[in-house]
Amino acid sequence: MKHRILVLGAGYSGAYTAGNLARRLSPADVEITVVDAGPDFVERMRLHQLAAGRDIEAPKLADVFAGTGIRLRLARVTAVDPERQVVAVADADGGGGGGELGYDTLLYALGSHGDVDGVPGAAEHAFDVAARPSALRLRERLDSLGRRGDGGSVVVVGDGLTGIETATEIAESRPGLSVTLIARGELGARLSAGARGRLRRACDRLGVTVLEHTIVEAVEAARVLCADGTTLASDTTVWTAGFAVDPIAAAGGLEVTGNGRIVVDRTMRSVSHPNVYAIGDSAYAIGDNGRPLPMSCASAACTSQQAIEAILGRLTGRKIANTKLVYTYNHISLGQGDAIWQGVDDEGQPKPKHMGGRKSARLKVRLVALSRWAISHPTLGMPKRKRRLAAVPDATAENAVTSGTMTVA
Repeated sequence: MKHRILVLGAGYSGAYTAGNLARRLSPADVEITVVDAGPDFVERMRLHQLAAGRDIEAPKLADVFAGTGIRLRLARVTAVDPERQVVAVADADGGGGGGELGYDTLLYALGSHGDVDGVPGAAEHAFDVAARPSALRLRERLDSLGRRGDGGSVVVVGDGLTGIETATEIAESRPGLSVTLIARGELGARLSAGARGRLRRACDRLGVTVLEHTIVEAVEAARVLCADGTTLASDTTVWTAGFAVDPIAAAGGLEVTGNGRIVVDRTMRSVSHPNVYAIGDSAYAIGDNGRPLPMSCASAACTSQQAIEAILGRLTGRKIANTKLVYTYNHISLGQGDAIWQGVDDEGQPKPKHMGGRKSARLKVRLVALSRWAISHPTLGMPKRKRRLAAVPDATAENAVTSGTMTVA
């Protein structure tokens, strides 16, 4: 009987891990199913660009997984029952269908969404760029402001990487709009002094008004209310002040943190349920520096690599290789022709030097493109011989079941 691997979520981490496992394990041994609510692969790192007006392709997941043997199920995950080893799903189009999917190994990669629950009115009135549908809604809203002909005001709440990228992209792409960025503390607090200076100059150049040390208390349809009594007129409020995960894992009885992320060991295995793995934003993993890995694309990459090695090792009986769990830099786009690359040390603090300008912007474009390419080429990084064998998983005796244990190329 085939070993059933069920992957929840087809973002960067879920799609890459599923594809890598499919190409490194024989289809005679395993059955891999990926569950996602949408038919397209979403480049989350570019959703702020999509919202601002750029055309961002969305490859079909069916094409992404073509030739891998992966089964794609378009459905919403509604519940996880790790005791029974089943996942409940509902039709993604709301048609009322659904059912349960069983598994032997579960890979939980449902990611995160905008955290809008903590501030009154944010869920009702604010837009976000955490998903493709919400980014498109924001784009439509910005288009409507442009059609008015009298400009309009956009307030971006949150000065993390997403907030900075969103504010600068909108300001550059839509110069007729007035853009304000609200920072809870100092703008660019996680950057070096030189990088902070570059960020401020970029905001000045693009006409972004920055309010520092400002806490948003409530969001209304046409204004933002701050704790210090400041009231800002806002035709469009964009919420980027933090991310949250769905309560599905917690409701299913998996051990989670206070904010719902699955607690995993060094190999991305759930500490409470050994046949469940979590990666990306869904996982609470401790990095090699002893600190929790932040929700980020960099964390998605390293946790995915570790989960791949762990699952392959446990299914084949091989020793599990420890991959690096490190967070070494931040890369922030400042519109299309500028960016900041900021190195981070083992303590999570910014290194003194940074790279900026067009060179950094070109590097960011290449890194994003490489991430997209790697989804359809999941054996990237393997030795060439193993990569060739993995591309044809049932062509060698190494992929046969030997003594009840799977082997890989």
